[in-house]
Amino acid sequence: MILPKELFLIRHGESLANCARRDAELSNSPIICFDGREVDVPLSDFGKLQCEKTGIWLSEFSKQPDLIISSPFERTRQTVNLITKNDGFVATQVIYDGRLRERELGIFDRLTKKGAMEKFPEECEKREKLGKFYYRPIGGESWADVALRVRSFLSAFSSIIENKKVIIVTHEVVIRLFRYVLEGLSESEILEIDRICDVENCGITSYITENGKLKLNLNNFLPK
Repeated sequence: MILPKELFLIRHGESLANCARRDAELSNSPIICFDGREVDVPLSDFGKLQCEKTGIWLSEFSKQPDLIISSPFERTRQTVNLITKNDGFVATQVIYDGRLRERELGIFDRLTKKGAMEKFPEECEKREKLGKFYYRPIGGESWADVALRVRSFLSAFSSIIENKKVIIVTHEVVIRLFRYVLEGLSESEILEIDRICDVENCGITSYITENGKLKLNLNNFLPK
């Protein structure tokens, strides 16, 4: 694998859909209510503030990249724009690639866990048997499907990111699958990581190349 000098995986800032999911779970509602298409969901006001703080941190600690590659969804586009608007941020090339898009949930789209179990009990039982890594919801993607997208992306961009400082702005599960691919993890290892820690909005997962190997950096920024 051709390696970047440094790689920063950043989840988008808090979105209105994130807020809607939190509200639905707190009220024990089966439905997550927000307007429009998934691809068009914007950031919340707090999410915008998170992005601005992330941009300040990146510029102050000389983490300005040679290249930014982002999911084409509205919330990731807004995240890129707000991160790079800081005065200390130099002009940077931005590329949008559909392989970095959110995982497609199919029939479970806009349903809480309660809603999924009420509406599709047989599919939920199937998911429990197969496990979340390989289970593919009707009309959606499994984690393994997203891992294939990540591998395709890395293959396509390998020569472009070689020895460069790169930021990738994407979504929670996609970042999980980057870790799975980049670190050569097993199904059980990535699911254990998923169990014990979240990928927070605007949280940064970063890597640095040392002695020809990509090393995970655990000292990362998380805006509050």
